[in-house]
Amino acid sequence: MSDTPPLAYHDPKFIDSDEGRPVRIVSEYLAPLRAFSDCGVTATAVFFGSARLRADGPLGRYVDDAVELARLVTEWSATLPGERLVVCSGGGPGIMEAANKGAALAGGRTVGLNIGLPHEQRPNPYITPGLSFEFHYFFMRKLWFAHLARALIAFPGGFGTFDELFEILTLAQTRKIDRSIPVFLYGSAYWKEVINFEALVRHGTIAAEDLKLFEFVDEPRAALELIKRRVVLDSQVPQKPGFAKSRCHPRS
Repeated sequence: MSDTPPLAYHDPKFIDSDEGRPVRIVSEYLAPLRAFSDCGVTATAVFFGSARLRADGPLGRYVDDAVELARLVTEWSATLPGERLVVCSGGGPGIMEAANKGAALAGGRTVGLNIGLPHEQRPNPYITPGLSFEFHYFFMRKLWFAHLARALIAFPGGFGTFDELFEILTLAQTRKIDRSIPVFLYGSAYWKEVINFEALVRHGTIAAEDLKLFEFVDEPRAALELIKRRVVLDSQVPQKPGFAKSRCHPRS
């Protein structure tokens, strides 16, 4: 008598096949949704920045500042009634590790949205157990950066940081997200050198109004004060995170 074949969703050969790709994609959506719901995480302060920065490198001060700002945000959040901000990073080294470390030093929980890369980016040791996630698909990882974000702090970074930053700015510019996400570019000298935002306005590729989608910050305590003024949180008991929604615009 032949063995009973496994159920399709228990069959690794199917799950890892081309035909199983939609199942893998939706799993990277639903598994974090369940974990965030179980842990009561409804709002995040997202830290972007380079995995390559080190405290003893030429841009080392930004690593120290990321630790300090994440610590300050976490300490402030602990005093709030209702909804609280949880520091979230890409889960790897550099600025990401600095952000998770700062939150951990303040005794808070902290999220890491890691992704498998050819150079084997591994989750840093400061992420809270149960809030460390591994992604294969960049677009699903970016969905989770955006879905719970109530603030975004972008430290100096390269292609990955630009990709993540401009994803959020595009959602805000096109009003595809149903809430305001204040964006802070940490390190004005760096950002003004590597991106000429005024030139984009001058060439007509963005509107002058779009420059209001972000603010420059250069010091942890000053950044915290801006975050406290800009971030909107639920002062009551927050609802568990639900399915991601985008704002629909009526067709003309």
